[in-house]
Amino acid sequence: MENMHIVFWLLKDIGWCMLWKPLGLSMIVPTLTIALIITWRTRSMKAELAHNLAIVFWISANSYWMISEFIGFDTARVWGEITGKHLALIPFFTGLVILLYYYLVQKPREHRAEQVATL
Repeated sequence: MENMHIVFWLLKDIGWCMLWKPLGLSMIVPTLTIALIITWRTRSMKAELAHNLAIVFWISANSYWMISEFIGFDTARVWGEITGKHLALIPFFTGLVILLYYYLVQKPREHRAEQVATL
């Protein structure tokens, strides 16, 4: 499943790069669906969950950005200097915050728990 996920993701980005709207748009659902399934299956492992959630948000941001370019609102101003494309930063930053939390809070907590367990 993880290997097929990569194929769908590449096809989505090739469709975006080549401006093949039907290919790019049709690959959003399978790419995101498989990413969500992988995330659900790894939810019991905190490191995997954090990374897979970040991937889900990355694919979401990437897909939104592609749609904004395809439909043509990527350069439309939403608020001040912020354009439609810039709204993709919300899921990008969400994924980043999840990873920062994992590396700055969760992983050190797990490391301390391991040290206490070995005493």
